[in-house]
Amino acid sequence: MTEETTIKVRVQRGTADDTPRFDRFEVPAHDSQTVLDVVSWIQQHADPGLTYRFACRVGMCGSCAMMVNGVPRWTCRTHVRKVLGDAAEIEIRPLRNLPVIKDLAADLDPFFDKWVAAEGRHHPTRTRHDPIAPVDPGSAERAQASAGIECINCAVCYAACDTVTGNPDYLGPAALQRAWTLFNDAKEADRDAILDAVTGPGGCTSCHSMGSCTAYCPNDLDPMSAIAGLKRAAARRYFRKAG
Repeated sequence: MTEETTIKVRVQRGTADDTPRFDRFEVPAHDSQTVLDVVSWIQQHADPGLTYRFACRVGMCGSCAMMVNGVPRWTCRTHVRKVLGDAAEIEIRPLRNLPVIKDLAADLDPFFDKWVAAEGRHHPTRTRHDPIAPVDPGSAERAQASAGIECINCAVCYAACDTVTGNPDYLGPAALQRAWTLFNDAKEADRDAILDAVTGPGGCTSCHSMGSCTAYCPNDLDPMSAIAGLKRAAARRYFRKAG
């Protein structure tokens, strides 16, 4: 990025019912400026009708995720200098693979519906009236469960996934990683229900192992390995029943 006084920005506009269009803005350049700073400046000073989503501004909630120059990113943690380089402008779109509500705000309902479809909920072994079950933090299963526990549901991996693009029924990396986390939880009571959910149409076997989910996860998680774990578990169950 050169020492320009302004940044040229191209922003997608419109709703789900519109043909997407792009508006261009020139935004004052500042040191340590993030893409979210740029979007906020546009909404506050140039076009108050611009719609987008954000909350914490410090990379903990994931709600500000957008496509920046074709890459899904948390805009609050993405510095302009990192993405602009020698390019003439920054292009900002809503997350792909999701319906658009308006402008840069994507509808996350399909993303969370797939969590439900992947049995991404805990099946307890005890009631609230029973003592809490002990968990061995050093066990191999706990290590597998803990590896994905920091997912904050930002949908960056979902937007990065070309399998989702080609197969809208695919459950997606986040839902399958959640299923693998629960599958390895010592307090999980129904692992068969999880495997049943993730081995149907659009399940883990639909993954092409391209690795975009892992490459772009802002929390450095590894959904691709979690999906591979589900495939192995499903194969073991199949051969165990067949034998």
